[in-house]
Amino acid sequence: MVSEQPACVFCQIIAGELAADVVWQDGETIAFLDRSPLFRGHTLVVPKRHVVTLADLQRDEVGRLFEWVQRIAAVMPLALGAQGTLVVNNNVVSQSVPHLHVHVIPRVKGDGLRGFFWPREQYEVGESGSYARRLREGVAASLRD
Repeated sequence: MVSEQPACVFCQIIAGELAADVVWQDGETIAFLDRSPLFRGHTLVVPKRHVVTLADLQRDEVGRLFEWVQRIAAVMPLALGAQGTLVVNNNVVSQSVPHLHVHVIPRVKGDGLRGFFWPREQYEVGESGSYARRLREGVAASLRD
């Protein structure tokens, strides 16, 4: 399923027009690394159908999207050596791309995240692919369980 909004950055990723470090995808959902992560491994889980906010998602689509949010959050600690995760969704305010996306962010104690004043990190050249691969392997292993 490809989105109806070709000008949308996430729709361009879904259509294969823009590169992304894809963690996992199926016919309805795609998960890829955030290009400006809070912490390395920060993943966005996105419906392939273009909708702007969670309220715009059809009721029968909610479960599938959040199954992937749950799965990514479950594998992230082991795959990346994190102690936990933060799961966040912005609707309109602070939503930098107007396409529904859920952030799944790896966390460790003392990582510097306090309130909503969040630091941002950058990947070293070539580094993001290894984070995507480790998460992809974790998701693949979780599907076998």
